Amino acid sequence: MFLGELSCLAAFFLLRCRAARHPEASMDPQQPFNPLLFLPPALCDMTGTSIMYVALNMTSASSFQMLRGAVIIFTGLFSVAFLGRRLALSQWLGILATIVGLVVVGLADLLSKHDDQHKLSEVITGDLLIIMAQIIVSIQMVLEEKFVYRHNVHPLRAVGTEGLFGFVILSLLLVPMYYIPAGSFSGNPRGTLEDTLDAFCQVARQPLIALALLGNISSIAFFNFAGISVTKELSATTRMVLDSLRTIVIWALSLALGWEAFHPLQILGFFILLMGTALYNGLHRPLLTRLARGRPSADEGEHERLLAGPRTPINDAS
Repeated sequence: MFLGELSCLAAFFLLRCRAARHPEASMDPQQPFNPLLFLPPALCDMTGTSIMYVALNMTSASSFQMLRGAVIIFTGLFSVAFLGRRLALSQWLGILATIVGLVVVGLADLLSKHDDQHKLSEVITGDLLIIMAQIIVSIQMVLEEKFVYRHNVHPLRAVGTEGLFGFVILSLLLVPMYYIPAGSFSGNPRGTLEDTLDAFCQVARQPLIALALLGNISSIAFFNFAGISVTKELSATTRMVLDSLRTIVIWALSLALGWEAFHPLQILGFFILLMGTALYNGLHRPLLTRLARGRPSADEGEHERLLAGPRTPINDAS
């Protein structure tokens, strides 16, 4: 993941070299900033993503994606606390609807049939870990918005800087993880927390794994660049709303491939989550404005009624 983000930094320097050679393709002037400002978002990204990938092994992909909608709740609250924003009534209603949607999705997980791979206790633990990870991700979103706005950092440079910190930190952590025993939680023959040598052997023997890794690196590079660009031009919450649209694709693909069973409560929970994100992001305002324009006011209705009444010429005799 961080290798994909790190590639954005290389793309940034390529664009800057191109701008130096071709004045017509100039880039916006970059304000000087301390790269260590992006260390806290990188740590949040690393921690939150690690927790979510652990939780993904305990629950279904669709529930994983739906429960990620909880990030709007914490992003809104942290935006009020750290960015000084004021939430409108519709935004508070959106947060409330999101909470209700999360409860419905959680009930769907509790009532659905569980196989040997996903036991009920693991599903509950995975769902709670996903929600806990959204607190960390929302802190990352708010920090990125604050730093990108204040220092006018290019999106490629911001993503690449986070990728650099994350790649170096995780590379160093792989050394002690190679020796830390993990017991049944481990997925490698040595029973340790991570076996890097075994991972490289699997990549070398299975070209499909290498292809999947390259695809993951490319998709993460484009996804994070697009995400932080939305954060710079709009807001952190808008980025989360667009990110939640992936839920439909993931859910439909999981059902089509037979990876999970269909549950009606998931539809209800998903639509409640969509309603919450729509209310929070103000998507209801254009609809209300259009309805208000199409409905004539009381004065206009009285005026039209008088004009439509019988007309008597002024010079008619009574």
